[in-house]
Amino acid sequence: MTFWTDQLDLITARKNNPPPVVTTLKLGLAEAWGPGWVRKRWEPDPSILNADGSLFGGYLAALGDQILSFATMTVIPDGATYRTVNLQMQFVKVGRAHPLLIEGRVTAASRRLITVEADFRREDGELIARAGGQQMVLRPEPG
Repeated sequence: MTFWTDQLDLITARKNNPPPVVTTLKLGLAEAWGPGWVRKRWEPDPSILNADGSLFGGYLAALGDQILSFATMTVIPDGATYRTVNLQMQFVKVGRAHPLLIEGRVTAASRRLITVEADFRREDGELIARAGGQQMVLRPEPG
């Protein structure tokens, strides 16, 4: 186990307080994880919907950044941190006020860069959006 996987255990057990941004944006938390993957079920709050009841794409991008970050936490080494250096969203269908199943996974990892992707699906399996990104691995400088 690492600091990061210990954090994921606390997150999935709901034994820690989420950062203020998670509460403010109503992002929710991860529900399950394993090496190289993480998933959660997210239900949109009516207050964050567009006037026509659809999901705002920028909000889905925030959820994408979060789930990609959680996936990164499953493989990041102890003593290192990370930052998103690339985030892309592909919108496949208009999302509505339906719960989403969001699963993130690590697709490649090197000493300096972790590549991650995530699918956003309705509970019936219909793909709504896909996120992709890269996390730069930051290590403390010697001395």
